[in-house]
Amino acid sequence: MSPDEYCQQKAAQSGSSFYYSFLFLPPERRRAITALYAFCREVDDAVDECSDPSLAHNKLAWWRRETAAMLAGGASHPVTKALTPHLATYALEGTHLNAIIDGMEMDLNQTRYLDFAGLATYCWHVAGVVGILSAKIFGASKPQTLEYAEKLGLAFQLTNIIRDVGDDARKGRIYLPVNELQQFDVKAADILNRRHSENFERLMSYQAERAQKAYDEAFALLPIEDKKAQRPGLIMAAIYRTLLDEIERDGFHVLNQRISLTPLRKLWLAWKTFVRG
Repeated sequence: MSPDEYCQQKAAQSGSSFYYSFLFLPPERRRAITALYAFCREVDDAVDECSDPSLAHNKLAWWRRETAAMLAGGASHPVTKALTPHLATYALEGTHLNAIIDGMEMDLNQTRYLDFAGLATYCWHVAGVVGILSAKIFGASKPQTLEYAEKLGLAFQLTNIIRDVGDDARKGRIYLPVNELQQFDVKAADILNRRHSENFERLMSYQAERAQKAYDEAFALLPIEDKKAQRPGLIMAAIYRTLLDEIERDGFHVLNQRISLTPLRKLWLAWKTFVRG
């Protein structure tokens, strides 16, 4: 199996909304974004699929060394081998790739965030940076396009947090800011024990409003000159925002179920967004 095939398999197996946006890219850009996505998946899995924190730290340390080796032209892993040819082509910076690893390490060191400022820092590491790198691969010609991509990454991560409240609680994590739990009189124990309530619905509605605002702010930043090139990001936004709308319509019953869109619906949204241009 070639490095590119390895990355393709990693992306296809995930069933992620990101995969559907890659389908409409030219081959070279598709290979680059698939390699970047596989890199993100590998470092994320190093934490999420490891129950021993010390082992997870060691795995992330390995990925730091491997990233340094890749930047020096000595990649050894299929993912970094696949990513190497695209680093110079799309100006993918080591500081951004290491920032993603920093974000995964935050999950090992922190399970609560006191306020949104702290949560936003985490979101930048695990999603905003990915947005910037992705926009470069898609073809960003204006600096403002990278601001759009960073803000869109925040919107995606806020949507993920809303969708995954129950899953994260099972891992002992609560990403919702502590001061906002207090504001809506929702106890951490209620979330960890997955007790739905009217107060929880109000708290989640507040989170959804913030996410919707982030989508709107992102779209307002996208220069018209780059809109066509950035269609993959807009495809992801259509899928993620539809998911957020579904969660809202369901009354934020996310503590005991993971609401998702079917692959067929994701493909339809992707095609519709692509054709609309």
